Amino acid sequence: MKSMLVYRWPGRVPVLREGVFVIGVVTSAKRPQAREQLRSATRAALAAVLGVDADAINIDSTPGEAPRIQVAGDERTIGCSFTHDEGYALAAINLHGSVGVDMMDVQDIHDWDNVARDYLGPQVCAALRAAPASKQATEFARAWTRHEAWLKCQGRQLSEWQAGCEPSTGVALRGLPEGLVGHLAMAGAN
Repeated sequence: MKSMLVYRWPGRVPVLREGVFVIGVVTSAKRPQAREQLRSATRAALAAVLGVDADAINIDSTPGEAPRIQVAGDERTIGCSFTHDEGYALAAINLHGSVGVDMMDVQDIHDWDNVARDYLGPQVCAALRAAPASKQATEFARAWTRHEAWLKCQGRQLSEWQAGCEPSTGVALRGLPEGLVGHLAMAGAN
């Protein structure tokens, strides 16, 4: 899977792809309220997908651990991941395991090459330097969100680059608002 559509929520019931879907929520709330708004939307969207009552869905967000979802009467633990940018938030749900999602606003970052070297590694840094100058901000945002999504899926925190700890693939997100890029990572796909 090379790309995945983000379903705007509330809206059309998301279609599962390999047991995964991503919703996007427009929000004008401050971060704590936006977090709750996104979790409420996640419960509603998952309830619509599974055909259960939203009150049967619990999102456990234990500090230091990836969030996970429990559905009353269902033994499995469903993976979920969240990301926020000003005015927009995403939730990714994986019925079969862990998942990570990240997005960011494409912007010129003065020292992107230092950040890429320190956190994304020499291969990504070289690829970014080889990109046309007009595309470097977008390519950096793509590389960064792919990396962050992979870290979330692996349950890791951001740290400086280490050999063997870079994502091999990521699923690009389609349907994001203008200026945003994002990626999805899921267990078994990276």
